Amino acid sequence: MNTSMATSKGIAQTLAQTHAGMLAGEPRIDDMSMQDQEAGWDVEHAGVLQACRQLGFLEHDAQCVAQAWRQQTLRTGHFSVADWPTQPQDFGLSAHPRDKAFAPCPRNLGLYAVLPDAQWVHRMAQTGVQTLQLRFKSEDPDAIRQQVRLAVQAVRGTDSLLFINDHWQIAIEEGAYGVHLGQEDMNDAPLAQLRLAGLRLGLSTHGYAEMLRADAACPSYLALGAIFPTTLKRMATAPQGLSRLNAYAQLMQHHPLVAIGGIDEERMPSVMQSGVGSIAVVRAITGAHQPEQTAKGLKHLIEKLQKTAPRSQNRSKTTL
Repeated sequence: MNTSMATSKGIAQTLAQTHAGMLAGEPRIDDMSMQDQEAGWDVEHAGVLQACRQLGFLEHDAQCVAQAWRQQTLRTGHFSVADWPTQPQDFGLSAHPRDKAFAPCPRNLGLYAVLPDAQWVHRMAQTGVQTLQLRFKSEDPDAIRQQVRLAVQAVRGTDSLLFINDHWQIAIEEGAYGVHLGQEDMNDAPLAQLRLAGLRLGLSTHGYAEMLRADAACPSYLALGAIFPTTLKRMATAPQGLSRLNAYAQLMQHHPLVAIGGIDEERMPSVMQSGVGSIAVVRAITGAHQPEQTAKGLKHLIEKLQKTAPRSQNRSKTTL
């Protein structure tokens, strides 16, 4: 090892500089290397953990990366600052296919429109948008059921796939294609019941720890975000950026992947280069002056980009 990197602090500095593109959020500059070594980390991987903090990773995500880096070192027989871990086995992920997995959905979900009500679902289904999500917010159970029912009816006879946000019980009863849940919703939803009902399941993730938790549920697809800043909702995590998206897509290549958060037409080419099969949009359609025309344009753009973008499972190494 280079003598300038002989301490965990030196390793942290070198690694943070090498992977500067992974920076997101507020970096932590406090030196916890002694505490980490006392907790059982060797010098090299205590440096990795410290570097991840400097790159703005939340503590649980930093711990995931450091653990994976240690497994990568054991697997390859040497410690490398340059090689950010992206292999599923280093993160403890099981091989695919798996028993008790949710029903599959297309790997390339294309343009994924998140919509506020059934009328919007009808408009986008008639426009030919491949994947739709009804995100209807109400405290009225009757209104929720009516909207889900109308949305399910709206996609019949079309090629659109409809996911219902949160309202899993009504989605089962009304015959929806699938449901989409956030991390907090996973605690309450009976995932086994959803799987046995034949619903597809999409799960939101915002970093390594949430991706690993979601992967354990064997969902139909994973949503990765938020990639860029968005004003749609207050996020507990910082925008992840393209470098992290590239690493996430490489790690989770065995799942259909949807990128979400602040992705406009200009950013779509770089997002699709990560290997994801879908881009989710909200205001890009609902806030457009001509929503149908905008949706058609975005749909065609994503289809064009899919023909040239690399599939993440064919990429030997992620560009960070």
